[in-house]
Amino acid sequence: MSGELAPESETPATEAIRALGIPHRVVRTAVPESAEESASLQGIPLGALLRTIVVRRGADDYLFVLVPAGRRFDWPKLRAHLGINRMTLPDAEEARSVTGYVRYTITPFGSTHAWPVILDAAAMTEPIVSVGGGIRGVNLHLTPADLVASLGASVADLTTPE
Repeated sequence: MSGELAPESETPATEAIRALGIPHRVVRTAVPESAEESASLQGIPLGALLRTIVVRRGADDYLFVLVPAGRRFDWPKLRAHLGINRMTLPDAEEARSVTGYVRYTITPFGSTHAWPVILDAAAMTEPIVSVGGGIRGVNLHLTPADLVASLGASVADLTTPE
């Protein structure tokens, strides 16, 4: 197991989800070394742990794609869903500048801009999902339905099993 327990201070993500008034739980753990360790520390199955991927569609046009751990993001599925052929991943600094979060802490909650959100359909089978809480070792637990409703997210089949 890694380092210290995440601090108790608020983050833009914890403040944003609280302000939305949706049922959730803030879970603080030691900073994990892997997705498997993060899920274990949180007491959730691997597939309930959502990674947030920032995708650039064009100049100053981004979106968040939420992908369950243990699944592989599928670019052709995303292109087909959006009807767009050219998309890229921003580098770490660009992602920070458009979200306000550093890599491995990015979350749609409390982002500096409310970019569109797409949740992979596989996550909808979980009773509770976990998204980042804005700093390493802080996670937000909520139902997939509340996540979709609170973020105005769309749901699409965007992954394949790893």
